Amino acid sequence: MSSSNGARRKANTLPQFNNVEASHLDAPAEVQSLFGKVRTYVKPSGEEWAIPGTSDALTHQAEEHQRLQELKASLNAVKNQLSDKDVQVWHQHTNATNRAGKVIAAVRSTANAEICTQAWCKFYEILGSFSLLPEKALWSGELNTVHLCEAPGAFITALNHHIKTSEATRYCDWCWVANTLNPYHEANGGGKTIADDRLIANTLPWWFFGSDNTGDIMVQKHLLDLHKFVSNMHTVDLVTADGSFDCQENPDEQEALVASLHYCETTAALLLLSLGGSFVLKMFTLYEHSSVCLLYLLNCCFHSVNVFKPATSKAGNSEVYVVCLNYNGKETVRPLLSKLIRHYGADLADREALFPRSLIPESFLKQHEEVCLYFHTLQVKTITENLQLFQKMSAERSQQLEHVRDCVAQEYLQRFQVSFLPRRQWVSRCMVRPACSMVPAGRPTGQKKQTGSFNERRELQTLSWGERLGRSCHLAWIQTHCMEDGEAGCVLEGPLSSCSVDSWYVVIGAALPAVRNSPFCEGELLNHLNEALADAAVDWTCLPPCGSCHVTCTASVLSEAAGSCALPAGSVKKEKKQCLVFGSDSVWGTCQSQIGDLVLKLRSEPSFPQGLLHDGEPLYQQQLLDCVIYSLQMLSSGEALLLPVLSALTRVTAAVVLCLHVCFCSVSFKCPRPSGVVGALLVCVGFRPKAAARLLPFLTDVQRSVSDSLKQDEALSKSRPGGGGQVLQFVPMEELLSGGLMEFLWTMNSEIIRQKLHLLMEPQLQDSEPSVLSKTSQKRRFNLAISSDRSHGSLNHF
Repeated sequence: MSSSNGARRKANTLPQFNNVEASHLDAPAEVQSLFGKVRTYVKPSGEEWAIPGTSDALTHQAEEHQRLQELKASLNAVKNQLSDKDVQVWHQHTNATNRAGKVIAAVRSTANAEICTQAWCKFYEILGSFSLLPEKALWSGELNTVHLCEAPGAFITALNHHIKTSEATRYCDWCWVANTLNPYHEANGGGKTIADDRLIANTLPWWFFGSDNTGDIMVQKHLLDLHKFVSNMHTVDLVTADGSFDCQENPDEQEALVASLHYCETTAALLLLSLGGSFVLKMFTLYEHSSVCLLYLLNCCFHSVNVFKPATSKAGNSEVYVVCLNYNGKETVRPLLSKLIRHYGADLADREALFPRSLIPESFLKQHEEVCLYFHTLQVKTITENLQLFQKMSAERSQQLEHVRDCVAQEYLQRFQVSFLPRRQWVSRCMVRPACSMVPAGRPTGQKKQTGSFNERRELQTLSWGERLGRSCHLAWIQTHCMEDGEAGCVLEGPLSSCSVDSWYVVIGAALPAVRNSPFCEGELLNHLNEALADAAVDWTCLPPCGSCHVTCTASVLSEAAGSCALPAGSVKKEKKQCLVFGSDSVWGTCQSQIGDLVLKLRSEPSFPQGLLHDGEPLYQQQLLDCVIYSLQMLSSGEALLLPVLSALTRVTAAVVLCLHVCFCSVSFKCPRPSGVVGALLVCVGFRPKAAARLLPFLTDVQRSVSDSLKQDEALSKSRPGGGGQVLQFVPMEELLSGGLMEFLWTMNSEIIRQKLHLLMEPQLQDSEPSVLSKTSQKRRFNLAISSDRSHGSLNHF
């Protein structure tokens, strides 16, 4: 049987669901209503709905709409009943009552969908419910789309699936560009950045992160640069904007918190779209004056504006999609658009109102109130039902729900003609292993896990960092004292010959204010460390080592390096080999000047930066590069290098480790370093001069770029603090994510962060006089904590 025949047979076979044929009188009506949650604004005849004059825009204070505020208060009162519910328990319950809860599994088994998530199903539903792709683009055979705030990329893969499996679009020449907060940028963190890089890692040339490399769509220069970036597209036919961020600590004000983001996304769409194009914008409740103005603006700019709640969007949350069709073109909105761009930024909706209420027609306000009431009623009904079923759900009711869930899944597949797509037609070829694949199974990528009830999480925010860490799954592991073989077995075997130095390039962006995010370690561990460092300044050079932890002996490190560099038995003995050590004389000065065939040569190490920049401090990076370049110039074949690093959280330091991997036969690390100083010691043996010769010219250019950035930053610091630039990357992410480097960096950074937190917690542990655990019991507690943690989910929706 050929693969093509197998694919065709799979495409024509729908999955079998339980009890689909069972009689249940309410099921068909409930299923149909689930796919019909949409309200369309109807414009009155004449020119009543028109964009107000530019002089009236962004000049008046926002005014509350009483009836809309009453709906907001009513909804929040219902949602507040969830404040004492444990997030995992409630999430599990609402998953069971979600009528569309089986759709994702059905699509995965039927369609072989790429990144088949809830977002994929929602956008595929939007594509099947509206004429989103302009007829003109389909007729010409050229389709161009831009996707804002797109990570992890499910809208792109859903659109690809739709194009490749639909007869009308199968032969369309499709080009796309995407924007999102850069998951590899060290300053992006918190609840705004999605670290899931499954698509990004394999399609990086199509992602636009801007000149500052952050990907922040709320920066004016980023918007203008994006406009230039897509200027080679003949037309822009579709813009999607799926942006949001974590508002779970203040859910009552979600709409106001994301208002400026929605304004920026809309401004970008109005600037990028071509005449007749479509715009899809994710919003939430629509009660605030900022939302009223935004919906009115969209109605003035598009022929058709629809507020749509996909069946696959959980009915208990406030999420809706504003689907705008047939753009009137930039000429109709140009004066206002220019003003929006001038005022563009993260506080665009937080200042004056876009329009004064007096200039918004009553006919629009009446329709808008009806739209808000409709979706308010649906959401309140769902939350109320979930609360009732949470108290008690009979076996009969559970069976009825399962029947409806089966019917909805089958209806989705049939209604939207979901069919099989071979893997060879996916957007990604999956050639690069994404950073998110390193996250332990069950952990959310990039965002803090939500655990306990809302009230418990509010209480948690009042605790000190140490008390919060005390409730973390990492506590027992952090308390464990370092053992002699802690880093055994983690070695980069080289020299690496597959790198393409000719394709390397330097990326310069805005100077890092802090390292809040790293693709080379677990995000929660880094969050714990940053919380600790934000609480009190720490001088790592003065922090005493833990008396119970194993300290690496300098003699044993040198003996190990000497053994690795030893000549094979029977070889003709040549001149002594050099071991270049960057470290203090107080630590290494007591060693013999020669161990085995190695002659010790000591150089001063890079100075330790303090605070939240970690190894992202530019001066530290400059000194680290100086050490590496000096080593590659001075060492001879087969010699060794011992180089201390504070950490390897940034792309620059990760690239330095990769360069050492290219130039040495073996790279390993020791943590803690000799004398118990924080950080790790890179042990590099078996130097290869030919490999180093390939790298040295480029590394010299990188060093020059770092020096130039430091000089510019120093000059700017007097007139514009924090306005300088910084070298952020000099090896493509595709290469940093490849091979064994990722696992090596994750292991090393985890050990370094654990060591730092261990030292920072020592005074607290001594004050509280905890019971001393054996290593075995500590390990067992850590494993149990990890095991239970993997069952934790994140309550993204009510």
